[in-house]
Amino acid sequence: MNHFTEKITDKNFIGKLIPQKAPFMMVDKLLHFEEKKVVAGLTISEDNIFTQNNRFTAPGLIEHMAQTVALYTGYQFFLKEESAPTGYIGAIKKAEIFELPSVGNELKTTVIILHDIMGVTLVTAETESDGKVIASSEMKTVLAH
Repeated sequence: MNHFTEKITDKNFIGKLIPQKAPFMMVDKLLHFEEKKVVAGLTISEDNIFTQNNRFTAPGLIEHMAQTVALYTGYQFFLKEESAPTGYIGAIKKAEIFELPSVGNELKTTVIILHDIMGVTLVTAETESDGKVIASSEMKTVLAH
């Protein structure tokens, strides 16, 4: 599978690729997809459940990274014409938050897939806003069976 996609910014389509539903959707665009790598985006809105005092909170950043992984998996399933599986964060090995972005900021998260075996996906994630890295993590996501 060496598939690259154009940007997908249709929120309804993105919503079909991940198990999370509004108001818990923390990705709103698929910017890049290829084997072992996905880039997703989110425009932070005032009414986001993770927005407090005009800032997007640390749990929101973690959830955004995890949903970027879900988007990778969901798009893989979409390409196989199967529906998106439900998954959850199995472990967060390391998470660093350098800065909390403001309402209106655009998040761009790059996830590199290190291992993807039997429904367990091990990744590194890096989130940028305004061209600088504001958060990074290593996490394991697990598909529910």
